[in-house]
Amino acid sequence: MFTHHLMNGISHKVISNVKQQNVVGIFMTRKCVLSVSAVSNHRCRHTHSGFTSNQLLSYTPPDWAKHLKMSPSVQVQLFQPFTPIQKWNLPGVPSDIEVCIKRDDMTGCALSGNKIRKLEFLLAEALSNDCKAVITCGGVQSNHCRTTAVAARQLGLETHLLLRSRIKDPCEVGSNGNMLLNRLMGASMYLVPIKAQEKTDLIPRMQQLTNKLKKSKGIKAYSIPIGGSNVTGLHGYLNGWQELLDQGVINRFDDIVLTVGSGGTAAGISIGNYLTGSHLRIHAFAVCDTAAYFHSHINETLDSIGIDTVRSEGIINIHEGAKGLGYGISKPEELEFIKTVAKESSILLDPTYTGKAALALTKELMHDRSKFKGRRILFLHSGGFLVCILDWRYSGTLNTTSYPLNKVSLE
Repeated sequence: MFTHHLMNGISHKVISNVKQQNVVGIFMTRKCVLSVSAVSNHRCRHTHSGFTSNQLLSYTPPDWAKHLKMSPSVQVQLFQPFTPIQKWNLPGVPSDIEVCIKRDDMTGCALSGNKIRKLEFLLAEALSNDCKAVITCGGVQSNHCRTTAVAARQLGLETHLLLRSRIKDPCEVGSNGNMLLNRLMGASMYLVPIKAQEKTDLIPRMQQLTNKLKKSKGIKAYSIPIGGSNVTGLHGYLNGWQELLDQGVINRFDDIVLTVGSGGTAAGISIGNYLTGSHLRIHAFAVCDTAAYFHSHINETLDSIGIDTVRSEGIINIHEGAKGLGYGISKPEELEFIKTVAKESSILLDPTYTGKAALALTKELMHDRSKFKGRRILFLHSGGFLVCILDWRYSGTLNTTSYPLNKVSLE
């Protein structure tokens, strides 16, 4: 971690693109005055003597996935598996529809959410290759980037985050939501344009940063794509699918619904369902990009692991009605829905991912059920509750005398 300190404890450093000599991003880091241990949030799934979280363990895929190409051989254990499945009184759903929720928001406090399943394999690969730093990318409020920062610090790795943002001045980024956790973990953050594309913009910049770390600090860096969504990370939700099978989803449900923002979780769940008989129908509500984009990603994954008997369009429905005003931009309707869900069901959704997907699900069930197989639906909660606690969008709407949940008064 660099140690220059300028205004407000944030340092700035311009990184130039070697080919085009334009600004790639703005380096920013903050020296924390608090001593925070990510390990304190970690609950080990094994308790035998001598186990440590950065111990590399051999990995064997589930029996139905053993034939797949490019399977990882190692993993680290970072979270508590077998998150519960609970009945969910989701407001706005027709009375004849039964909705339950898979609580992957309960994989562990600051490590909560779907991304940690993928990181068990991605960070294991980094450690096995003697890397001392990890580089990844996403939006400013990316759950993946926050989870990577926490997990990497837990394993003793530096974290470097390329964050897509509409903001051009680092002083305006603030410390709301996941940005606060990124700062507390000591992550080095680099702002890049909001429309930066992964293949043409972000991957070259990640490679440039890899070279810079090698030259300036003599360390190897491991690059992780947006959302941890590659063939290695895929096994997070191939294993996740096996967990669902062990929880009896085939007999309990007709459809599974999830949020899609990078494609990795959608790929793992849909491929797992396909390889085990396609008993359920899989739906992914997109909060960014298009159905064509995500189908292309899943088809590339299918090709990489050696499956040529099916295409993405045949194993998953990508719904485009959840984006609203755009990625990370909330409409009043969405925030009101999230607050209503919390009040009526105690489930915390986030404004960037699960809140948008759940709202779109209720609308689709009210107006057109034709895409759904049956009336028993399982919603995969992919996390993001920390944003609920730390995001200004919540404090700004709850701290009003007119909001009905505001029951604070002076006696």
